[in-house]
Amino acid sequence: MAYDEALAARVRDELGGEPGVTERKMFGGLGFMVDGHMAVAAGSTGDLMVRADPAAGEQWLEEDGVRPMEMRGRPMTGWLLVSTETLDDDAALATWVERGATYARSLPPK
Repeated sequence: MAYDEALAARVRDELGGEPGVTERKMFGGLGFMVDGHMAVAAGSTGDLMVRADPAAGEQWLEEDGVRPMEMRGRPMTGWLLVSTETLDDDAALATWVERGATYARSLPPK
């Protein structure tokens, strides 16, 4: 199944013009990289995968529509899934994209 192209276009609009942003197809989604680190990804289900500082991510799990990212049944520390319904609002999408991009920018460039 392909990634949600409408969500990818919205994320692309949010990150447009930022230096060091690239895109890469992976895990059935489209990842948006900042200086070589994945910040967010548009998934095939319409959810947004967000890279998060593990400490902040714990707090963000309390927000509606946010759950831990799991791969093969295991939770992935530092990764969150934000539901499609939560992202209907452009301001909400901007918040989540910025959270992922901010954390990715804090990591040493690859």
